[in-house]
Amino acid sequence: MMRIVVKIGTSSVTDEHGAINNHAIENLCNQVAQLREQSHEVLVVTSGAVAGGVAALGMSQRPTDTQTLQALAAVGQSQLMNRYNEYLSARGLIGAQVLLVPNDFIDRTQYLHARQTLGRLLELGCVPIINENDAIASDEIRFGDNDRIAALVAHSVGADALVLLTDIGGLYTADPRTDASATLVEQVGADDPLLSVNAGSAGTARGSGGMASKLSAARIASWSGVRTVIASASRSNVLQDAIDQKAGVGTQFLPHNRNLSARKLWIAFAAQHVGSVVVDDGAKNALITRNTSLLHAGVVEVSGDFAAGDTVEIVDVRGVSFARGMVGIDAVQAGAAAGLQSSDLPDGVDPELVHRDDLVILLDK
Repeated sequence: MMRIVVKIGTSSVTDEHGAINNHAIENLCNQVAQLREQSHEVLVVTSGAVAGGVAALGMSQRPTDTQTLQALAAVGQSQLMNRYNEYLSARGLIGAQVLLVPNDFIDRTQYLHARQTLGRLLELGCVPIINENDAIASDEIRFGDNDRIAALVAHSVGADALVLLTDIGGLYTADPRTDASATLVEQVGADDPLLSVNAGSAGTARGSGGMASKLSAARIASWSGVRTVIASASRSNVLQDAIDQKAGVGTQFLPHNRNLSARKLWIAFAAQHVGSVVVDDGAKNALITRNTSLLHAGVVEVSGDFAAGDTVEIVDVRGVSFARGMVGIDAVQAGAAAGLQSSDLPDGVDPELVHRDDLVILLDK
């Protein structure tokens, strides 16, 4: 038995007019049912709520203001779930709507709660249908974030594979829509730089994930120990082929041997950083090569208004961000302690600004 997370983008679940593409959702649900018949567990991360709302209200074009987009997401989300429920029910399956917001990954308690809920839904035999909760998001809606959410969900549920379905057949050496010489990159190794190929930031007017966000998602999944496949949603039997690792199905990203823990992956990719700490070359070398904690003595500068428990970027003196960590004290205390030896610190200040268990080196090693 395998546990699979499947993400399908807006451009694949809506037609050229922006309306929900019933055939595309029915096809996806049939493939999910096929995998379930083989005792696999499947979670679906779907986009398309805003686009569905645009079509449902008969708008000629997609608005740009956040308030209207959030309202449209509320309209379109219910219609989107109606389609999934209809086609899953026809195959004897029960869909379960799960709406996530970034805080479900930023806040550790929420992160664990979401993981437990998803796990229980799978135990009950449901097919979780996951989307970002755009209707009540406190920040501006971030299009394309579902790729990242899918990768984080894949890690949180311990998935064996993540399949990112899009309107293109995988990662190519160039844009195949404009360059006839473009060839498919069938496999990216764990040590290959996942962003080495120039990829566009957006795909179509209806969806805005694009290849860049999928490559970022593949990196998250790879560092989680999850194999990822980017493939065309229109390919016949694409999910089965992706699971079977069939040649030509798309681009496969092999899992990295780092296989970060849930806590470190959360710090590296899911936690929102609220400040930065500049360190000298000696501290940088110690962090990278000796897996040490970050001491105040190596800190050159502190910026941002962070509190104890927040995540910050760790930057070298040349401005290159190379790590992320969860700080043990606030920005005022960290600024006052910058550059001080442990013996010179005020009473009550921990000598470790970031403990090594709360620090992630972002450079591939």
